[in-house]
Amino acid sequence: MSPSDDQAITGTIFDQSTILSIKDLSRMCQVDERHIVEFVEEGVLNVVEVSSEWHFTGDALRRARLAVRLERDLELNLAGVALALDLIEELQRLRRELEARRS
Repeated sequence: MSPSDDQAITGTIFDQSTILSIKDLSRMCQVDERHIVEFVEEGVLNVVEVSSEWHFTGDALRRARLAVRLERDLELNLAGVALALDLIEELQRLRRELEARRS
């Protein structure tokens, strides 16, 4: 594809202020709602409860998509996914801390 092609990439930015329903999250991750429930039960995702239904922040979308990839690509079970996500986030935190010290 050359730069002169008239195609655009579109997307939506999800952040902490974005609220998603379990139905939205399962659709965006292409998994059953039951799978999202399993992620919550294992501690992979945190729920923001609004009224009587489960809701999730935009950050949960990023985390859920990564969890699905870890399950699929590395064939990890839910406990392994939870551990891997925690380690990835700790590594990112440490890298940010190191960069802040260098500045």
